[in-house]
Formats: sequence, C-alpha cells, structure tokens
Amino acid sequence: MPIRKTVAAITLLCAGLAVSSAGAQTSEPITPVRPPQKLNVGMVELGKKLYFDPRLSKSGFISCNSCHNLSMGGTDNLPTSIGDHWHQGPINAPTVLNSSLNLAQFWDGRAADLQAQAGGPIANPGEMGFSHTLAVDMLRSIPAYVREFKQVFGSDKLAIDQVTAAIAEFEKTLVTPNSRFDQWLLGKQDALSGEEVAGYKLFKDSGCVGCHNGEAVGGNSFQKLGVVAPFPGDKQAAGRAAVTGKDADRFNFKVPTLRNVELTYPYFHDGSANTLSEAVETMGRIQLGKKFTGSENAQIVAFLKTLTGDQPAFTVPTLPPSSDKTPRPKPF
Repeated sequence: MPIRKTVAAITLLCAGLAVSSAGAQTSEPITPVRPPQKLNVGMVELGKKLYFDPRLSKSGFISCNSCHNLSMGGTDNLPTSIGDHWHQGPINAPTVLNSSLNLAQFWDGRAADLQAQAGGPIANPGEMGFSHTLAVDMLRSIPAYVREFKQVFGSDKLAIDQVTAAIAEFEKTLVTPNSRFDQWLLGKQDALSGEEVAGYKLFKDSGCVGCHNGEAVGGNSFQKLGVVAPFPGDKQAAGRAAVTGKDADRFNFKVPTLRNVELTYPYFHDGSANTLSEAVETMGRIQLGKKFTGSENAQIVAFLKTLTGDQPAFTVPTLPPSSDKTPRPKPF
C-alpha cells in the first residue's frame, strides 16, 4: 500500500476510534499511539527507497532494513546485529517501530533524533562499513536518484544531510496504532481479557509504569539497569556514561519501548533474555525487588502482548538501477 494511502488510513482509523471512545480510559499512564503528523510525502517515498537500499553499505548487502527488519517488528531478532564482513555488533538493535516517539536514539541516547541516528550505521566500520562521502558518491552515480533528490529538495545539491533527512521522514511513518490495548484505552471494554486487564493492573501496581509509560510505553527516560540487584547479563557496556562522561551515568540506558514487544525479542541491550517471561522475571527482580509468581508473570506477559499494533503496510520499493559509473559492491 502506498505511504500516502497508509497515512490516510491510519488517520481515519484513529479518528474513528476517538469518536467512539465515550468510555475512554482518560487517566492512565499509557496513552494511545497517534498517527504521524505533518509528513512530507516526497521525502517519505525517497526515504523508503534509501531505507531498503543495500548500496549504502560497502558490501552492497546491508541496508537499514537488515538490522531493523520491518517484517520482524523493526529489529533483527538477534542478540546483537551482524555488520560488515560478519562483524558481531556490541549491542542489541532497538526496534525502529515508534522510534520517532523516543527522547533520543540508540541505547545510550547519543543521537538526538532520527536524522542524527540515520547517518551513524552507514559510516560505522562494524555496521554498513561505508563512509558518508562514498555513500553520496554512489547516489550521485544513479541518475534516477539524482532526479528524485532534486524533485524532493528543490536543489541540485545531493548531500548526506538530505539522505538522513529522507530516511528519518520515512521512519516517522513507522508507528503502530490500534493495538488491542489502545482500543481498550479508547473505550472498547471487551478488547482485553480478564487476564490481560489483571496483568495491566499488576504492571501498574508493581511500579513498572514508573519507567514504561506514555505513548511508546517507554523511550522517554534514561534509567540504571540493576537498581535492586545486579544485571545478570553483559555488564561491560558504559551506557549513558559514554555520552555524558559522568560515572553516575554508567550502565544507564534509554528505557526501551514496550510497543510490539512480543515481536522484538531477544531483550535488553545485550539480547540476553530470549523470552518475555524471562525479561519480566529479570526486571521484577533487579529493578523492583519483586519475585513474580508464575501466575503473575503470565498475566503481565499477556498484557504486554496486547501492545502489538498495526504493523507498517506498504509496497516494498523497486530501487533505481545502478549506472556504469556506480561503484560495485565489495562483500568479501
């Protein structure tokens, strides 16, 4: 489905839900996902091509979608991602879904927004293994891209800031409204089962909403991992301290969104929890000092699965062909 139609459909859907929400839950710490606002459709279409184009990598094999696969919850379902020459990444790939709702990007928040994030992997030798200069030269060698950049940006200039702006504009469309939990928030009382409602109550009463709240159910603060007990997985990552230089920020990470969390396994910055049940048990123990019973754990997991919304739906783009001047990939 074209992006223009997708955005229109999302807008109509959410408007319809809002109209029918006379019994909406108005005082909850979690709010429904809203459709994207004020999109530049031309930039979205260009950004969609760039998001799927592996020619932005040295190998010609890795695209943004490789690590943030839109068929797999916007991630790659690996503990840590695979980069150029099968380099094992140091950290779990966060989902790109609803990433526009984050206060910053990456686990340590080193990118202020989606545009700042988009340029990082291209020039990272352990990820896409290219450089911004080589990426721009590659795009300039493809006549169809040159024409589209000029049409979208109104200039003969083709620069990395335009590349990242277009990718970011596409990523703003990757929100997932209309989860069953959002339907419940908007007044559809039968959208959740008794077990799921009990799980949400336990989620609130246990204190999980202290960090996992708002539209993205997270993503809006940095918190220390292991408040009550040590984190059982990788303890080497600096976390937020790598950005601020403050020892007090060591092992602080951006709180991940819980939207679509049943799709975005494995969990934590190191991907050390393979299942939601394991993640819930670990978080209860090390963050809250609480040991959930098997029944309580199952209830919370049942609630978390209601946060899966409508996944992005569009036609995968046909990429413009390389020219004779386009540098050929170097996968080996």
